[in-house]
Amino acid sequence: MEYFRTAIPDVVLIKPQVFGDHRGFFLETFRQSEFDSVCGHQDFVQDNHSGSPRGILRGLHYQLHQTQGKLVRVVVGEVFDVAVDIRQGSPTFGKWVGMVLSAENRHQLWVPPGFAHGYYVMSEWAEFLYKATDYYAPVWERSILWNDPAIGIDWPLVEGRLPTLSKKDATALTLSEAEVFPADWSAEKGFKE
Repeated sequence: MEYFRTAIPDVVLIKPQVFGDHRGFFLETFRQSEFDSVCGHQDFVQDNHSGSPRGILRGLHYQLHQTQGKLVRVVVGEVFDVAVDIRQGSPTFGKWVGMVLSAENRHQLWVPPGFAHGYYVMSEWAEFLYKATDYYAPVWERSILWNDPAIGIDWPLVEGRLPTLSKKDATALTLSEAEVFPADWSAEKGFKE
């Protein structure tokens, strides 16, 4: 696998080496030792799989406690995947990076704790998989508005149509209103009491 730091260096694009012949293909999707050397050691505790039709936008989600780092990939279709730095004091606070992840390119994105995450389905149908570093905790889940002008994500909306959102995502807060990670927060220590 090849690892590429994005414009926000903590977010890493991972491109696997794919071996193929007349029988099909094989690729390695995760190797702990390589991942640790580039992204730092993470214990993944939960795997998730979701499917959505074209035009669905999920996000921008994060958990204030039980923060989740996410290693994300697509096995059917194509999505535009986004990470937003919401760590106060970070030089990239409020900045975003976005990548096309698809079954065809087989790329993965590492979105560390301290980031809001979301994706938009560009294909007719997409299936999205991710490994998480902590368990889903609805009581701590928060959302930031997908089109907050202060963040300015350039979503590749199909035919310019507005995305389909959950009620929670449609009523999400802007970055300036949202609870974010304070300057003294770190993924290793969590919130300081």
